[in-house]
This record gives sequence, structure tokens and C-alpha cells, in this order.
Amino acid sequence: PESKMSTLEEKQIATIRTLAADIVQKANSGHPGAPMGMACMAHVLWNEVMKYSPKDPDWMGKDRFVLSNGHSCALQYLMMHLTGYDSVSMDDLKKFRKIFSRTPGHPERHATKGIEVSTGPLGQGICNAIGMAIAESHMAATYNKPGFKIFDNYTYVLCGDGCMQEGVASEACSLAGHLGLGKLIVLYDDNQITIDGDTSLSFTEDVGKRFEAYGWQVLEVKDANHDTTAIRAAIALARQETGKPTIIKCKTTIGFGSSKQGSHDVHGAPLGDADIKTVKEKFGFDSKEFFHVPEDVLKTYRKKVDEGKKLVADWTTKFSEYEAKYPKEAEEIKRRFTDKLPEGWEKCLPTFKPGDKAVATRSLSGQVLNALAAIMPEIVGGSADLTPSNKTALKCTGDYQKATPAGRYLRFGVREHGMGAIGNGLHAYGGIIPFTATFLTFIEYMFPAVRLAALSGHKHLFIMTHDSIGVGEDGPTHQPVEQVNLVRGTPNVFMFRPADGNETSGAYKIAIEQEFTPSVFALSRQNLPQLEGSSIEAVAKGAYTLVEEKDPDAIFIATGSEVSACVEAAKLMDGKYGVVSMPCAKLFDEQSIEYRRKVLPFKVPIIAVEAAAAQGWYKYAHHAITMKTFGCSGKGADCLDYFGFTPKKLAASAAEWLKTTGKAVKEQGFAVAAQFEPPAKRDLHYVPYN
Repeated sequence: PESKMSTLEEKQIATIRTLAADIVQKANSGHPGAPMGMACMAHVLWNEVMKYSPKDPDWMGKDRFVLSNGHSCALQYLMMHLTGYDSVSMDDLKKFRKIFSRTPGHPERHATKGIEVSTGPLGQGICNAIGMAIAESHMAATYNKPGFKIFDNYTYVLCGDGCMQEGVASEACSLAGHLGLGKLIVLYDDNQITIDGDTSLSFTEDVGKRFEAYGWQVLEVKDANHDTTAIRAAIALARQETGKPTIIKCKTTIGFGSSKQGSHDVHGAPLGDADIKTVKEKFGFDSKEFFHVPEDVLKTYRKKVDEGKKLVADWTTKFSEYEAKYPKEAEEIKRRFTDKLPEGWEKCLPTFKPGDKAVATRSLSGQVLNALAAIMPEIVGGSADLTPSNKTALKCTGDYQKATPAGRYLRFGVREHGMGAIGNGLHAYGGIIPFTATFLTFIEYMFPAVRLAALSGHKHLFIMTHDSIGVGEDGPTHQPVEQVNLVRGTPNVFMFRPADGNETSGAYKIAIEQEFTPSVFALSRQNLPQLEGSSIEAVAKGAYTLVEEKDPDAIFIATGSEVSACVEAAKLMDGKYGVVSMPCAKLFDEQSIEYRRKVLPFKVPIIAVEAAAAQGWYKYAHHAITMKTFGCSGKGADCLDYFGFTPKKLAASAAEWLKTTGKAVKEQGFAVAAQFEPPAKRDLHYVPYN
């Protein structure tokens, strides 16, 4: 269509561009180029297309927005300010990238009210958006009734060339096409510039054909620097296509208006005073005014406040009518979106007693997950093509597919990284507790998503099976060694390695109770006995005395499959040996000093045992029997024997150490850090955001 832009609209878009330049210039840090290039797209979305309420950013009926190229967050912050969000004042824009500000250098979900997901690592945001689109279609299929479209929102994404290049986006976008997510609309800032320079250096594929092959509708706006009419028309076409997600290739010029426009020089550095002056004069602004928003521009954008209030009021009225007709469903929606758990939910957790059948903790996890899923419809997730191995199939529901969006089990295919990021998006949408599953060794494929779950506060259950050299014949490529410590070293994430059925139930109990902490479950392939002294409740302490001895000669502290081995090893040794199980180190760190000293008393040699890397264990123990190398291919029992994790070899190794260094520990009373450190404080963020 013919391009039409009103004088006021031109002024609005010019305001976006000059304000973005000023924000980055004052911070003397940031990325002005993309916000200036994407100004028309942002204007059309925020001023006309998106359904949202600046004064009620948590409204469940809103359209979702994700800025996948998070480095361009000055654009999102200024649009939030212009449209009336309380969380971003003009003063906040002036504090861009300053410590403790609500406008950090990349969008952070808990720093700025109204930010849906934390983005910055490229590719993650578009995958989160796919999770949100899945969530919307699932909730709509589950709760909408004739005449009541309670869930009826679109998910909009802005992304750039970097997102298109990241492999995680390819994984998730492939799945989005398969699932036919018709309410997902991506506006691709096709400016052909990355940090190194022109994309011709490394990225010459036909993105449109690639997405057509994925099963997406592909549209193009040839001049997104000016042509708002074409942007509107493309979005309208995208909304008409209900059976496919849509990507709109928007041809832009990075840093539009700058003397350096179209070059990588404008990507990640302030424009400079002289260029700022040029930009403002080009767009008819006073070059001596900074952070200037013309009155008519602000008045027009601020209309979104009243429009948003009306949207919320109308939706609330409709929901009240829905509640009167469908009280059970309405109550469940309200419960889910306020993060409340069903009354008495914990009673469904299975318990075990000594003498019960020995079972692999991956199978025990499957039992617990199914018990929870049967009474908690918010549990939604799946596996990266390892359902039979991960034991994650849900008996109470079917698959989520294009034709069956009410299903709660997702077949992610061999796409671990995309799976993790999609799971974060499921949680960000609201009303869903996601779980994703693969082998523990492959958590490294998806770890950026695990890290962002921790940083963002997503209650996401990462179910990781085949947790040690006990995997056996698949060999060292599939036998985790360093992964447990990678997770333990990450802030705000629980690493659970349960030793039996009760500890598995206890781990899930803690994970489900969290508000903003994701959990990783490291689960065995091999069968493990149900232990005397274990309990669901004990897991909450992180570590507890499983085998108690008065005045012990030494104490074993172990996790997972090594706990039962230590119990048997202690029986083979001369003397008295206690055993401590530590299903979650972070929870133990949060306990009082008095409790930790009771579990790990002074002047008692402490021996850690874990079929993983040693790092971190000397906080709790004087000696560690751990993995020093990668594993090997062979039967699981043979691998455990070769590397010294059978009861007989553990007993011999411990006895030898106790003759030498262990003897000195007992005589001299050497302490470990866990006996002295104050209780750890688990904060989502390391700074107190205003």
C-alpha cells in the first residue's frame, strides 16, 4: 500500500529516535543503532497494535511482548515511559545502565515492572516468546468457552540478525512451525549489520526461505525506516493467518538519522555530541534540548493509559460473567495466576520404606511427577526426545500438538537448548509450572536457558536423568562429571541429587514450593535401595544425618547413588562411621550454623563421596572421593567399581586416608567452612533494584 505518515506520527517516531540517542549518550554506554532503526516498528506496535495496560502490567489478558535483541532495550524502556508505565520515569531513562536503576543494560524481568522476560543472550527471547505462544494456545484450549475468550492474546517479538544466527532460535522456530502457532508474530529487524560489520561477512542465507521451510508465513516490509502503513498491513496479514506463526522481514537502517547510519559503528557505542546534534537537527528538534518529548507526542502516547484501563475493565466484566457460569474453571485460573498451589497438594507425594523395591531415581521421579500432574493442571512440559529414558510421560493428559493444544505433554524433539528457553517462556506467560527433561550430560546444551531461569526467577523443573558414570555402556560422552558442580555454582538454582524415593519426593516438594527458584534434578539410571532414615521432610534441610553414631571415627557425606554405597561401606569398616546424605547443598548452606555443626561435628574426619568432580566439596569435608577424569564405556557396575565407588573400595579408600591425613584431622581438629559460614541468603538479584 501507499505509504502515509501524518505530521504527528513523524514527530512521534522522531522522538523515539532522538530519545534513544540521548539515553545512550548520557549513559556513555549502550546500543543506539537498533532502537533508532526499529522506531517505526515500535511506534506501530505500542501506539496501535498491542493490547496492554500500562497501569496494570500483570493483566493476564494482555498481548505479550518480547525484545529478543535485548541490547536495544533503550527502545523498550522509552516506549514504556511514553505510554505511561509507572516503572519507567524520565529519571529512570536518565539512569540507564547505572547501578541500582530500573533500566539495566539488558531487560531484566524482576528489575522493571512490565518486562516479560530477561533478554540479552541473543536467540533466547524469541524462544521465550514461542513458549508464551504455546501457553496462550494451551490456556485457550483448556479454559475458553463459547462466548468467553478469556485467553485471546498475541505474542509479538522484535529481533535482529544476531537472534537469527543463534542456533537456539533455529531449534525453537522449527518447533513453532510444526506446532502452527498462529498467534506468534515476529518483526525481524533486517538491518544487515552485526558487531563485526556487514552480515555479508558471515550471514548470507535466505532467512525467508529458511522460515518458509520451518512452516512459517514470511512477509516483508521493504522500507521500515519510514513506511508505517506497510508495517500495519503486514501485521494485519499476520493476524489473519491463524495456522502458522509469522515473521515479518523489516528492512531497516541501523542508527537511522545518524551520520554513521548503516554501519557497525552505530551498533554498540554512543553517537557522540556532534552526531547527536546532527540527528536532532535532521528531525527538526532543538539540538540544545536533551530528553525532550513534545507535549503532543506525550499526550498521544499517554492515551494508552485510559485505553488500557478500559481494556482491563471490559475483560474483568467478561471474566465475572465467565465466573458466574463456570465457577470451577474461574477459580482454577485465579489460583494458577496468583501462583497458589492446590489445597493439600503435598499429600499426593509418594512415600517409601526400607525393604521396598530398589528403583532408579529417574523412575521414582516419574512416579512423583505423575502424582503431582494429576492434581496440578499447571504442570506442563516434556522431553528432548528422551521420554522413555527420562520417565516423564504424563498419564493424565495427552500430547500438546497443533490439533490438540489442550494436551500438557510437549514433544520437543532433539532440541535441548530450544526446549529450555521455551520452558522459561511457559513460566513467564503465567499459570504454568514447566518441566523439561534430557540426560544430565546434555544440560550443557541448554545451560544458557538454565542460567536465565535462575537470573529471571522462573520456577522451572529441569529433570536430568543418567546422572553419573553409572550410566554405563554409553561411555564418557554420556557420563556426567562436571555438570553437577556447574549447576551448584550457579546462583538461585537448586541442584537436587536424591538418594532414594523419599528424597525424590522431598526434592519435588521443595521445588514446587519455590516462588522464584528453578530446580535441577540429577537422577540415576541404576536402581537404588530405599534407605532407613530417609524422609521427605529431611530434604528441606539440604543435608541430614542418615546413619547416626555417637562419637564416630569419621562421617561420610554423599549424594544420590553414592549414599547407599556409603551406608554399606560403613558396615565393612572397623569402628563407628556416620553417614550424611546431602540431596541439596544450597539448602544446607541456608541452615543455621548450629544445625550444620550438629550434622558435621568438630574433630570428626569428614569424607565426601560423589561420582562427580571434587570442586566445592572441601567446604563440607576434609577429604573427597570423587571423579578425577572422565568415565569409560562398560557396564555401569563395572564403571563404578573401576573408579572406586563400590562399598568395598570406598571402605578401603577411606580407611587408608584415615591412617594418615585423617588421623591428623582428628587429632588437630581441623575445621571446614560449612561449620563457620553464616547461613547463605538466596536472593534473586545481587543488587536492590529500586
